[in-house]
Amino acid sequence: MKILITGANTGIGFATAEQLVKQGQHVILACRNPQKAQEAQSKLRALDQGQVDLISLDLNSLELTRKAADEIADRYGKLDVLINNAGLFAKTKQLTADGFEQQFGVNYLGHFLLTQKLLPVLKQSPQARIVHLASIAHWAGSIKPNKFRAEGFYNPLFYYGQSKLANLLLSNALAEQLAGSSITNNALHPGGVASDIYRDLPKPVYAAIKLGLVPTSVPARLITQMAIGDEWAKRNGEYVSAHMPDWKSSHAKNQQLARDLYQQSMNLVKKFI
Repeated sequence: MKILITGANTGIGFATAEQLVKQGQHVILACRNPQKAQEAQSKLRALDQGQVDLISLDLNSLELTRKAADEIADRYGKLDVLINNAGLFAKTKQLTADGFEQQFGVNYLGHFLLTQKLLPVLKQSPQARIVHLASIAHWAGSIKPNKFRAEGFYNPLFYYGQSKLANLLLSNALAEQLAGSSITNNALHPGGVASDIYRDLPKPVYAAIKLGLVPTSVPARLITQMAIGDEWAKRNGEYVSAHMPDWKSSHAKNQQLARDLYQQSMNLVKKFI
């Protein structure tokens, strides 16, 4: 199987790639930093199992995301699994190359465009799967179109929550749209994980929460099951957690909100499709 993982050079993405490669899968690492991506590829190839390729992907730019998706389609023609893993937490206001709030742009909108561009490639597989990394932090956010570009006061937790809620709503929208097709969509909360997502937190804050974090191998096991496990072959539109409650907020249960965000997102990226 050909499996694409965004942000696969470190953290949960790398741990997932490692588990998949050990099972003989063909894993494509889609990463922004070429040096770190090559280092990750070398480590995985040293396992002498499976196959490991690299694709340059910068979700901070919709144009570069479009180019990456086109390269994937041209190079492979068919994709069996897409794991939308890459993400960041920004403690200060930053914008993407297209002027969107960075957490919304990288965590969600870039993945939205990538997914849209890769749907035809996924449809070439007799049984394709898309796995979206959401978070229990979606409870901290809501969908506010006037906040997509970070206007006004910047609350980093709200914006992170908005991006993770958007990830979950995308999974819900696609699960509805693609029901009965060869593609399933599911989302997960990885739990509190010792990964680079916390790299921008103040050191005292990170030190305080670190004691409660689990290794990246914990969510990686769940993601691997969702990607290739027989038990996930027919499951669609679910939200699960690696080791914590998987409660959905009222916003996350709102299917009309999922439909509305989907259409708003299509309007935002339409010139890149």
